[in-house]
Amino acid sequence: MPSVRIRRDILDQMLSHAAHDPLHECCGLLAGSDSAITAIFPASNSAANPGTSYEIASHDHFRIVREMRAANLEHLGIYHSHPRGEITPSPRDIELAFYPDAAYFILSPAADAKNPVRAFSIRDGIVSELSIEIY
Repeated sequence: MPSVRIRRDILDQMLSHAAHDPLHECCGLLAGSDSAITAIFPASNSAANPGTSYEIASHDHFRIVREMRAANLEHLGIYHSHPRGEITPSPRDIELAFYPDAAYFILSPAADAKNPVRAFSIRDGIVSELSIEIY
């Protein structure tokens, strides 16, 4: 199984973001270098129904891209939570997966979630789970 590398503190920050408002999907971008995720950029969810979908607010997206460039970081991933339901990409997640080289992390805000974080590659509508290497 292909894998994605991520620092423990970044993973913890994603989970904290998801738990902050467990009824709404959280979202953000992930960056790093040498294929390792070392930075998190939380964003506002501007979706019409944030309880069941996410859309990174355009003002956040532009700001984050500028910050990534200024820090000489590569865009390596996207994360969002699924407050209810499966921790797998929804049909809408697959439809809107515009970054074929990014890792898509999906989180559960539930405190008792058995597997609260999963990562996926979504390329041309094909979903493959990624092993998460935490360091």
